[in-house]
Amino acid sequence: MQTEKRINLEQPRYDQGTFTGRARHFIITTNPFNILATSQQLEDAKAVVERYRKGDTLGALNVSPDQLWQAKHLYDSAYHPDTKEKMFWAGRMSAQVPMNMIITGCMMTFHKTPQGIIFWQWFNQSFNAVVNYTNRSGDEPISKKQLGLSYVGASAGAIGTAMTIKSLVKRFPPIVSRFVPFIAVASANCINIPMMRSRELLEGIPVYDADGNRVGESKKAAEKAIALVLFSRICMAAPGMLTPPFIMHALESKAFMKRMPWLNAPVQIGLVGFFLLFATPLCCALFPQKSSMSINHIEKELQEKLSASSPHDCVYFNKGL
Repeated sequence: MQTEKRINLEQPRYDQGTFTGRARHFIITTNPFNILATSQQLEDAKAVVERYRKGDTLGALNVSPDQLWQAKHLYDSAYHPDTKEKMFWAGRMSAQVPMNMIITGCMMTFHKTPQGIIFWQWFNQSFNAVVNYTNRSGDEPISKKQLGLSYVGASAGAIGTAMTIKSLVKRFPPIVSRFVPFIAVASANCINIPMMRSRELLEGIPVYDADGNRVGESKKAAEKAIALVLFSRICMAAPGMLTPPFIMHALESKAFMKRMPWLNAPVQIGLVGFFLLFATPLCCALFPQKSSMSINHIEKELQEKLSASSPHDCVYFNKGL
């Protein structure tokens, strides 16, 4: 009797060494329809994954390989990878597109008054804090103090940047002011992400050789990891925040928009959502999760340690999201 080939659920289904494979993985991970799954559907998916990990066969579970992967993707969308606890719905990756389309759309709609700028920039950073807390590491959790400092710093940075730029662009055409939210969000990311991962910058992150053996910690690798994530986050926001202003500027001169000005917010939210639907998974896939770095660019002590053991061209590390 032929033995069933086991499926490795500890690795993504698609090749993470190619952009296409990473894009397919993140399209599934960020699928907003996963947020609609009922508690029973999530519990059923969890049961299938846990039983398979314990050794049950596909036949015993009465599922096909595709159904097993569907259960795994649904399980991953709702349960924390370290604690195995069900995550708060707004902090899940599947909530990124619907939540960000509403928040970003409103930031771009209500950008003309100080009250609108302050409220929506604060709301955006509050949502980011929820996401960061929900997806915190289970082995080395982010402290409440660190979360608080990051939240206050990012909120102050976003609001301060938005208000400052808003006052500077008054002399420019009205369309220029529509780009203030993007600059504020990009500035907040530059504050929030390094602050949230400050321990990595101070202590370094684990680095591995080509065989997966941990060879030490590197602050240089942490700097590169944070830079890659920061670039991805800004690219993720760019299409939905830089393209709709031109479209809305053209639409607002149309007769139907003048007759129904209340359409401004829903149209803008819809436009942002359309771009985020593609930008979120594609920008998450820009760089491999397991990124690499030449040993010539890491700390001298680590270079000497690696040279003494066996020849290495580069080290690998988890860049984060």
